[in-house]
Amino acid sequence: MKVVGIDLAGVKTRPTGFCILDERMNTKTKVLFTDKEMIKEVLKIKPKIIAIDAPLALPKGRKSLEEKNKIHLRECDKELLKLGIKFFPITLGPMRKLTERGIKLRKILEKKGFEVIETYPGAVQDILKIPRKQKGIEKLRKSLTKLGIKGDIVKKNITGDELDAITCALVGKLYLEKNYLALGDKKEVLMILPRTL
Repeated sequence: MKVVGIDLAGVKTRPTGFCILDERMNTKTKVLFTDKEMIKEVLKIKPKIIAIDAPLALPKGRKSLEEKNKIHLRECDKELLKLGIKFFPITLGPMRKLTERGIKLRKILEKKGFEVIETYPGAVQDILKIPRKQKGIEKLRKSLTKLGIKGDIVKKNITGDELDAITCALVGKLYLEKNYLALGDKKEVLMILPRTL
């Protein structure tokens, strides 16, 4: 069983964290840049699930990001707010590019027959009471290692993007094990987060 976690960057000039996780919690991570690179990796691996850190759908009542209206939050975003979890709304500045890229990548991967879920490493890390990468890469690495993650997590030069990709992959594994919370409205997109570990 292989799961892919992707910490997607808003633009291809910035690094995207990419992680493959197996049933024994072994990780292989790398940094990728283009959609083409990601799709090529996914086709090679043929994962059971792909968990992406990026908005993968627009809110109901909004046809595009260019459209000017007052609808900025999806149901899953509203539920994150209720949980007290901080995030950037998808219609805000740099989030617009990430949202466009996430939606496009999701459509391509689903057309190729893969199951794709949306997750958010910051929320995952808050729920699991482990530090976000902003608090220090070493702290996040240690916390993920304590959860049983092995393999590339010990790489000397691992990036915060790769650690967030590992977090995404962990959510994919929990999803397959039916140990997850699904926030939001199916008609938009469900955000998948861990229930427990």
